[in-house]
Amino acid sequence: MLHGIVVVDFSHYLPGPFASWRLAQLGAEVIKIEPPSGDRLRPFAGGRMFAAYNAGKQSVALDLKTEAGREQARRLAARADVVIESFRPGVMARLGLGYDDICRDNERIIYCSISGFGQQSSRSLLGSHDLNYMALSGLLAQLADKRGRPVHPKITLADFIGGMAAAERVLAALFARERTGKGAYLDVSLVDGLVAMMAGHFAIEHSCGLDNGLVELSGEVVCYQLYETKDGRYMSLAALEPHFWRRFCEAVGHPEWTEAQWAPARPGEAVYDGLVALFREKTISEWSAFAEAIDACLAPVLETGEAKALFADSRLRHLVRLQPNGAWTAAHGPDGQWGGVAAPDINEHAYLLGEGNES
Repeated sequence: MLHGIVVVDFSHYLPGPFASWRLAQLGAEVIKIEPPSGDRLRPFAGGRMFAAYNAGKQSVALDLKTEAGREQARRLAARADVVIESFRPGVMARLGLGYDDICRDNERIIYCSISGFGQQSSRSLLGSHDLNYMALSGLLAQLADKRGRPVHPKITLADFIGGMAAAERVLAALFARERTGKGAYLDVSLVDGLVAMMAGHFAIEHSCGLDNGLVELSGEVVCYQLYETKDGRYMSLAALEPHFWRRFCEAVGHPEWTEAQWAPARPGEAVYDGLVALFREKTISEWSAFAEAIDACLAPVLETGEAKALFADSRLRHLVRLQPNGAWTAAHGPDGQWGGVAAPDINEHAYLLGEGNES
């Protein structure tokens, strides 16, 4: 879809690289600009995280503190369709690589700045990371244990949602450019993506005073709940529609529960206590087989390795391709579809630092 589109990516860590990685999956040529020491993500987990989100890109190592490095960066941006950067607001302008600077040589450029709080908010210059954005947006409070304490997520939601928002904005700008011939400046804030996700919660709290969004989806009813299995694992039951709930109740031999779909999910409630006891009678493997047989919105809570293996199965879109040597690649699914977007296969390793430098 994006063959012929050139993206020059100055960003570090996850949000910007995730955005340009998604564009690469759509066929764009992505040139990743790194300092001589490399992207700050490279050292983590032996480089595996970096490789996961930078495969399929070229790496050009430039020292932007030197005039020679900045001049080469300007030459690359001059022939690009898209520039992505994630420095603190004002840094690229001070380097002579801001939007106005690039526009002088390339009026059609789509320039995307990714930051925590946008370029001109009162918090723009504050150092922050994913956990801070989740905390401030109200999202982290929704991930709470039974005592109401926020649970530390093991995935950086603001980074990835922000990266997807950036890719979305870039695609919209590319479409607009086809119509108008004009480029655009995009100011993408990571916290904005989380706040957008919280819109429904904000509306419910504002009108009803309820902090946790829809009662039906917040773990307060028996039909939409997590249940522990015999072997200490968990199953997710999400039988919101009456026919799914009825099918589940009949399949487990308790048709009398059908009328109690919205019963409270708390100890002492008969149906809830019955479900807790029921799920503890079988292992997660037994419940998983049962779930596939009855089709009632029931699924196991998988660990990372289990999910990897599941999506490596060609019967389920083949989103992960496992290699004989134990390596893996993200892969396209049926009809060239990958992660909901058309994509080619990607390399299992990211480019070496500076591999794309001019010789």
